[in-house]
Amino acid sequence: MATGHRSPSRTARRLAACALAAASLSIVATAQASALVPDASARTLPAAVNLSATTKITPTAASNDLDGWIREALGIMAAHGIPGSYEGIHRNVMRESGGDPGAINLWDSNAAAGIPSKGLLQVIDPTFEAYHVDGTSWDIYDPVANIAAACNYAAARYGSMDNVDSAY
Repeated sequence: MATGHRSPSRTARRLAACALAAASLSIVATAQASALVPDASARTLPAAVNLSATTKITPTAASNDLDGWIREALGIMAAHGIPGSYEGIHRNVMRESGGDPGAINLWDSNAAAGIPSKGLLQVIDPTFEAYHVDGTSWDIYDPVANIAAACNYAAARYGSMDNVDSAY
């Protein structure tokens, strides 16, 4: 972590992600309503908004469990254009860590090289740092930050976390 930088609390990040998801859904609803009543305002949807990504997010109160972490990460990912689905993330989390955000692999080749895989999606420190997503914690064990960084990496390497079916 950079000196002088203080990351927002998990609650603040969750509230921001929920607000972002709600705003995204509001944009989608406006676009859908505009399609029914054409006028000049019907073309106000920003070109950068990916409707397929924003429609997958259901605003709910963030919970401190795997479901809540995935949903919060999906909101952040949608804001950054990072693809992935709830199902793809959940499947990979269960394979990699069994849903334990404190999981650490101390026996594979990464661990032997001194950089063990950590967290829900078993990310190594250099990958986490390279694919960190703005708006998330710099703590590799933070579930939302771990999911977002891993999905950002998977998107760059495989197109999406949905395309990952084994260790990556």
